[in-house]
Amino acid sequence: MNWTLEVVIVPVSDVDRAKSFYADQLGFVVDHDTVINDDARIVQLTPPGSGCSIVIGKGVVPDMPPGSLKGLQLVVPDLRRARAELVGRGVDVSEIQVIGENPRPVPDPLDNVGFVHFADPDGNAWAVQQISDRA
Repeated sequence: MNWTLEVVIVPVSDVDRAKSFYADQLGFVVDHDTVINDDARIVQLTPPGSGCSIVIGKGVVPDMPPGSLKGLQLVVPDLRRARAELVGRGVDVSEIQVIGENPRPVPDPLDNVGFVHFADPDGNAWAVQQISDRA
C-alpha cells in the first residue's frame, strides 16, 4: 500500500499576501482558490512537478500561529539554477550552504548536501535541497 503525502497546511496571517508570494514569487501553481463565505477561504497551491500541495486559508484550516511551520523542504535537480530563479523573483534566499558530506561519490558536489533557505512573509521556513538523480 502506498501512503502519499498530498497536502501540507501552511499557517498565514494574510491569505492574499501569501497567495501572491507562493504563486508569483515561488512559481507555485494555484490549483484552486475557494471562497466559502466572508470568514472561510481555502487556497491550494502546488510546486511545479510536486505530488504534494500546500493549503493556505482561513476559517476552515487548522488554527495554527502564522509563521509557526518550520522545516518545509523542496528538492531540485540544480540548486544554483533554483537559487538564481528565486533571487530573480525577489525572494530573500540564503547563499548556498553545504551541510554534511556525501557518503559516496556523486556527479555534483552539491548533491544531497547543498541547501538554500528562505521564509514566506509570515516566517514559515523553507529549505531547498539539491538531489540531481531525481530529475
